[in-house]
Amino acid sequence: MYKIKEFFKKETVLCCSGILAIISMFFVLPDKEYIGYMDFKVLALLFCLMGVVAGIKKSGFFDRVSSDLISKSSDIKNVSIILVMLCFFSSMLITNDVALITFVPLAVAVLGNENKDRTIFVIVMQTISANLGSMITPVGNPQNLYLYSYYNIGILEFFKIVLPIGILSFVLILLTMIFMKGEKIEKTEKAKIELDIKSLLVYSILFIVCILTVFNVLDYKIMLVLVTIGFIVYDRSIIREIDITLLATFVFFFIFVGNMERLEVIKNGINNIINGREMISSVVLSQVISNVPSALMLSGFTDNYKALLQGTNIGGLGTLVASLASLISFKIYAKVCGSDRLLYLKKFTVYNLAFLVILIIFTYMFL
Repeated sequence: MYKIKEFFKKETVLCCSGILAIISMFFVLPDKEYIGYMDFKVLALLFCLMGVVAGIKKSGFFDRVSSDLISKSSDIKNVSIILVMLCFFSSMLITNDVALITFVPLAVAVLGNENKDRTIFVIVMQTISANLGSMITPVGNPQNLYLYSYYNIGILEFFKIVLPIGILSFVLILLTMIFMKGEKIEKTEKAKIELDIKSLLVYSILFIVCILTVFNVLDYKIMLVLVTIGFIVYDRSIIREIDITLLATFVFFFIFVGNMERLEVIKNGINNIINGREMISSVVLSQVISNVPSALMLSGFTDNYKALLQGTNIGGLGTLVASLASLISFKIYAKVCGSDRLLYLKKFTVYNLAFLVILIIFTYMFL
């Protein structure tokens, strides 16, 4: 029983999505239409991208880049801005989750925890940056990849929807960081970080294969075969780095949403609630169940992909669970010796709500 409780606590979204899927099966019994619920292209892309990005990270590329950038500055403000901007720009390609897993520990190592206010502020801004930077590309986060594929959005149309919010987000983040107090830090001998050129080359090629599939140049089945062969031949251990629970969560939500769409009473009721309110509905729902499940759930009941893209990306701000990537930062900081979790939650909530309100107002007024 203890192990079950621990698993539920660790994989809450997975367990809840599984329960919802099972309950929905009592109303719509399993049949051949279930297979039509699945977006196999999204599942294949998620599988391949997670493995490829894990491989690039394992090559030491991100550590080398961040080390080189930080070693060129001796001012704490400049270092902090670099740490935050690394999350913003890298999340566009390696996803918000991986950006935070990579660069939050680096922030802790560089800044320490003697000045808790400063360290927490930088980590909170890294989290906001990763969540907002990831909105700018189809591969930046799971909900973008899903909505981009589900609605078959053109790449130019996609950028037209997200770039204005992304640019404003960048400006807001930079302005917030500029007001941070500067302070000289002692130069230490630069750590030598080995870069595995061969691994970087292999995984970069596989990443290009994934991107070609995202842009519909290559069929997803071909990508899946090529990338999987690449994993097996070069380093099959990388498959263990893939988040299978995320893939399972998608499958469960596909089943739940697919079944709900077949229940006319439910479908009409949800349509009436969110019709014309897709953006704010996805923002509010994200605060409770996070933005990825929100995108999966609401997509089955509206054709307004523009509002869903905007709402689920903006909705990643706010509560700690609005974006599951935010939990990664919190868990990393919570393990730091002398961490102040309550102070972290206070600062996290204040800054997230401030950004959330500004971006909602901007989206309603100008987009």
